Amino acid sequence: MLLASLGPATNGAHANYNYMNITVTIDRFEGDKAVLITKDKQAINWPKDKLPRKAREGTVLEINIIDSTNKTKENKQLAKNILNEILTP
Repeated sequence: MLLASLGPATNGAHANYNYMNITVTIDRFEGDKAVLITKDKQAINWPKDKLPRKAREGTVLEINIIDSTNKTKENKQLAKNILNEILTP
């Protein structure tokens, strides 16, 4: 099994993050894309060049998805600051 991990999780969460782990299997390759299949039979098209080098059909991968609320807030604040600079005479 090839594992892409973002570090240890505690009860499904990193500090200040919402965390989800999805197990997928490489079903097939179509051109420059890999078709990944989840346990509930959903297909995900993924760039072949973003897979581990030795990944082949049948390889099982773990995908970690993290939603960073703090990063979202930082991005919103940055956008507000930029708009204030542009719009303030």
